[in-house]
Amino acid sequence: MSNYFKHKMRGKSPGEIVGMILFGIIAITGLAILFGFIIMWLWNWLMPMIFGLTTLTFWEAVGVFILFKILLGGCGGFGDSGKKSSKSHKKDKQCETEFSKWKYYDDFWKEEGNQAYEAYIKRKTTKEENND
Repeated sequence: MSNYFKHKMRGKSPGEIVGMILFGIIAITGLAILFGFIIMWLWNWLMPMIFGLTTLTFWEAVGVFILFKILLGGCGGFGDSGKKSSKSHKKDKQCETEFSKWKYYDDFWKEEGNQAYEAYIKRKTTKEENND
């Protein structure tokens, strides 16, 4: 991931980098405020009418959002970014090698597909006829 950022930031002036960071902070703040208002609006529109609950203020809605995010969604895996256990690394390698075999799939079907399929069907039908 660090190589990605190095590549993206290559040739950028410090002013451009600071501008991108400020834009990101403003965008995240704006989205947080928007989520707070959306949750407050939905809660105040539905919950008092359906369940007889009280209405929420903006900060209570933000608190409800954070609570649900913690309870249901986690925190996005902040503590383990970039660090993989050897077990998960082995699993990734195994999946990678299994997936790499699929690059031959199209060539197989172009070259041998129908013939191999017909031979397979013939073997299966003769085996079933012999079993009956």
